[in-house]
Amino acid sequence: MSQSEQRPARRREALSAAGIVRVAIEILDAEGEDALTFRSLAERLSTGAGAIYHHVANKDELLEAAAESLVSGVASTPESLVPSDESVRALMLEVFDLIDAHRWLGSQLARAPWQAAVLLVFEAVGDRLVIRGVSERHRFDVASALLQYVLGAAGQYAASLRIPTAVGRSEFLKTVTGDWTSRAGPEELPFVHSMARQLADHDDRRQFAAGVDLILAGAAANPRT
Repeated sequence: MSQSEQRPARRREALSAAGIVRVAIEILDAEGEDALTFRSLAERLSTGAGAIYHHVANKDELLEAAAESLVSGVASTPESLVPSDESVRALMLEVFDLIDAHRWLGSQLARAPWQAAVLLVFEAVGDRLVIRGVSERHRFDVASALLQYVLGAAGQYAASLRIPTAVGRSEFLKTVTGDWTSRAGPEELPFVHSMARQLADHDDRRQFAAGVDLILAGAAANPRT
């Protein structure tokens, strides 16, 4: 096949919905949400914006499709799962790592919690709770608590995008804790002062995992499970 015959095939592949989403994710990861426009997509795909609109109606729809594409890769339920908290914990950490790797994803999930990507997480959590043996009447409460927890983490990552890039995480957190402790002394805010150092030095992933464990421990202790 000649090069001229190969180009249309590559062009058709690039202009598929999956191809558009793949390039959108590349732009989002490299340059952020503001850089994702139909013009930037058209330039990367060597086509016109009209061809993209044939597959995607607007930027909101494109962001939702990009989020769904990423989440679908971690939210499947393997048939080999055994009844244990570890399967739930592993899923939650996979979602956390995904948000950590694609910072724009946190903003997207927090912005529209009814979108398909969130539904996939909810379904995957529910599947694991069924396998674990959580009672039907209690499943919704536990799954909702876990979903809200990961969306809260997503919201925090979305907020972190507003931190100036020249300021490191540790430096920023030290500034925050300094501001907190300067508002009142340890007599008025004893807990804040006692936790200030932990906030400045804490590991986000370890803290997230600890929160998941607390939710699961509460579910196990509840007599309705």
